[in-house]
Order: sequence, then structure tokens, then C-alpha cells
Amino acid sequence: MQETPQFKPTLSLLDATMIVAGGMIGSGIFIVSADITRHVGSAGWLVAVWAITGFMTLTAALSYGELSAMFPKAGGQYVYLKEAFNPLAGFVFGWSFFAVIQTATIAAVGVAFSRYTAYLIPWLGEDNVLANIMGLKISAAQILAIVMILFLTYSNTRGVQGGKIIQNVFTTAKLVALFGLILFGFVLAKESFWSSNWETGMQASSYVKDDAGTGSWLPISGAVLVGAIAAAMVGSIFSSDSWNNVTFIAGEIKNPSKNIGLALFLGTAIVTIIYISANLMYLKVLPLNDIAFAANDRVAVATSQKIFGDAGTLIIAVMIMVSTFGCNNGLILAGARVYYTMAKDGLFFKKTAELNKNAVPAYALWIQAAWASLLCLSGGYGDLLDMVAFVVVLFYALTIIGIFILRKKMPDAPRPYKAFGYPVLPAIYIVLALVFCFFLIKMKPTYAGVGLLIALAGIPLYYVAGRKK
Repeated sequence: MQETPQFKPTLSLLDATMIVAGGMIGSGIFIVSADITRHVGSAGWLVAVWAITGFMTLTAALSYGELSAMFPKAGGQYVYLKEAFNPLAGFVFGWSFFAVIQTATIAAVGVAFSRYTAYLIPWLGEDNVLANIMGLKISAAQILAIVMILFLTYSNTRGVQGGKIIQNVFTTAKLVALFGLILFGFVLAKESFWSSNWETGMQASSYVKDDAGTGSWLPISGAVLVGAIAAAMVGSIFSSDSWNNVTFIAGEIKNPSKNIGLALFLGTAIVTIIYISANLMYLKVLPLNDIAFAANDRVAVATSQKIFGDAGTLIIAVMIMVSTFGCNNGLILAGARVYYTMAKDGLFFKKTAELNKNAVPAYALWIQAAWASLLCLSGGYGDLLDMVAFVVVLFYALTIIGIFILRKKMPDAPRPYKAFGYPVLPAIYIVLALVFCFFLIKMKPTYAGVGLLIALAGIPLYYVAGRKK
């Protein structure tokens, strides 16, 4: 009889850590600080937004360590929600993961890759419209993003070893490059704006445009400040997201009960340090106004030009190309394992429950690629961010609530690792996450609302899938 392919535990702690860090670092750290600064308007609050996001990310990662140790198998968050709540909760997450969370993130990262490739090859830019189909303009940049997604998908269908090599090489390269940029910024920048920027302290203000299109800085406080922080955190949360991808591939990690929790901590800690350090470097090299109004929000490009002169633009373009390429490889590799696990439960397309001869869910990989490619054509980078941030944080909060439920529901279940700071830190995370979601849906209702509606659409779909099963 022919042996049925099974997942092979071939990934080490280093590989798992590279998946965490590589999935987190895409294009956001190079861009989103401009939008954050326009919302909060001071050096203190710029750093505070990144620090709050870092605290939330680390707290969530340490909490997920308990869940990954309890359920060390493919599927990650889908499995945790199913076990803590019920199959419906798991399915709604899995549906949202496919429809918005993972695929829209892959699309946004692909679009960012294309934008910066255009610095080297202008023909591949967004201005080069190749087709106009019923009002839908398709640019060379969108086609390049799709080609990138298809290439990485094909590479991952060849086996987890190839995906691991790409992930380790590109993640190492971007970590070294980011540390180097931060160091050079503090050492080589000819002019320092550190003192003048920090004169703004924690005096929050927001840049508001009037009907005539001109803008001005308005002081903010109280509930308005909280709303501005929530809106600002869209970028920092997107930049720090996807740390949980390692939980989706638990079946391919050696000693998952131990190594997943450790990889979550190491990866998120490294990236949080890099992100806060990078923003401190921005504050030294650029005046606050230049951070807020960098051309096309490309803060890292403006910073690099100050450090390296005219070569700075190309240096950052290459860095972002490397960063986004490696990031999307990790997202593509991990995401398909969720659909595989759902299909095993009879809640997704039947063929996605099959592994190919290389012991990877090839059909799931190609379905993910097809939808992510369509999303590349559907919207801009910022729109995709708003949609993803709301849904992903909402599910993070629900999953961490699941820790409290499982402590009651399964008190005697083996817990090789327990959530750090339980119950205080997980409870703080839940409160911060729900406050963020409330103010984001209030401040940016269009795309955050679309994300919520897509998630809720999973409820009737679950009953349709259940009836067919």
C-alpha cells in the first residue's frame, strides 16, 4: 500500500524564530511612522505608540505559548478557538483568516515589494497601467506582486526545506540590514534633530485638513487622544502582526511544546527592540515635520538619504525588497496549514486536506495564492491595513480570552508552558485590544467595517459547511 504523506517535524528552534521575526518585518517599519506622527504629533507619543504595540505583541506571544504547548499541532489559532469556545468560533476565524487576515496581508506586502522594485525598474511602477477592465486599472506593480506570490507559492509546494532556506536567508539579511541602518543613523548622520524633536514631549496633536485642503496641527487629549492612538496603531500593529504564523506549522517543528513558545518570545522581542530603536533613530536624523510628511510616507527613504546621500534611496529600496520577499515567504508557508486543518474537520474544500508527495498542502497553497492575487487588484496598501488590523486584533483578544476559559474547562490538561503574568497581563491585553477595536471602527469605519462584515459572514457559511458535512 502507498504510504499517505504526513507532516515532517524538520524545523528547529532557529527556523521557528526566523519564521516569527521574518513574518513580522515586512514594509511597515519603513513607512507607517509618518501616519502615526500625523495622528499623535509628538516624539513622545510616536515612541509610545510603538511601545504599546510592542507590549501588546509580547504579551500576546507569551500567552500563546501556553496554547501552543497544549495543542502542538497544525492549525494554531484555529485549533485554540475551537477548543476554547466551539467549532463555530474556530471556523469564523479560519474563514476570516482566508478572506482577510492572511491573504490581504500577503497582498499588501506584495504591493509594497512592487512599489520599491519600481525604484530600480521604473517600468514596474504603479503609474504604468497595463489594462483597464471595466474601470479596474491593472498596473505593472500589481502584476509584479501577483508574480511574486505565485513564485513563492510554487517554491513552497516543493517542500518545507526550500521554504525554510528562503526564510532563514532573507530574515537574517533584513535583521542585519535593519540593525546596520539604525547604527549608521546614530553614528553617521551629519545633523541631529534629537533635542528639538523631544521638545514636543508628550504634547499630543493631530494634523487635520479643512474643507479647503489645507491642514493644521490641533492639540488633542482625553477620548480624542485615545481615538488618535487607536488610528495611529493601525500601522504599528500591521507592522508587528503575523508573529503567530509559527503556531500554524506546529506539526513541522521539532519539540513543538517547547520550541514554539520560545520562538514566539525570541522573535517578538527581537523585532520589538528593532522597531523602537528604528523610530528613535528617525527622531535623531529627521525633524518631526519631515517624519510626518515624508514623500509618499517613505520615512526610511528620507532617513537613508540623510545618512548615505543619493544612494540612500536605492539602499532602502533593496532593503524593503529583501524584507517583503522574505516576509511573504513566511506568510505563504504558514497560512496554508490553517486551511488544511479546517479541511480535516470537514469545514473547507476537501482537497485542501491532502498533502502532496513533498508533504505540504499544495492545494491549500494555490487557493491562498489565487485569493491573495485577486486582493492585489482590489485596493491600496492603506485600505488593506485598516481591514486587516481590526479583524486580527479582535481574534487575538478572543484567543487570549480562551486561555481563561481553558483554565476552567481543562484544569488538568498538561501545560508545559504557562502564560507569563497570568491573569494580569493577558487581561490587560484583552482590554487594550478591545479599546483599540472600538476606536478603530469609530475612526475608520469603512474598511474596518468591511473587515468585520467579512468575519461575520463566516457564521452562515459555517452552517452551510456543517450541513454539507
